[in-house]
Amino acid sequence: MSNPISILVLDDEPLVGDRLKPALEKKSYEVETFTDPREALKRMESRDFDIVLTDIRMENIDGIQILDTVMRTSPRTRVLMITGYATMQLARRAMAKGAFDFIAKPFKIADIQEMVAKAAASLAES
Repeated sequence: MSNPISILVLDDEPLVGDRLKPALEKKSYEVETFTDPREALKRMESRDFDIVLTDIRMENIDGIQILDTVMRTSPRTRVLMITGYATMQLARRAMAKGAFDFIAKPFKIADIQEMVAKAAASLAES
């Protein structure tokens, strides 16, 4: 693949993006981070991302709404869900709506890197 995998990271806690951006860029991914879901949605209007990594519980717009938008506008995009409020019901709901994978906070950076690598590999296969 000639172009690097593009990733949008959305979490209303700035620390999450601050930690994930360098960790993912080290793996040669192109990463943009957002703390405001409205800004992330606006950016997604002008660019398709290969992977969207989004928190589920945020003010105004939640991760399920982000997932719905991505599935409608860019079905090939892999959506990875992050939450500090992990429940099996929420995980099943996200997966039924098309999420590629799901991880609970607190997470290890290595676990996110592994989840992103799986999503990137599935893009290459499709």
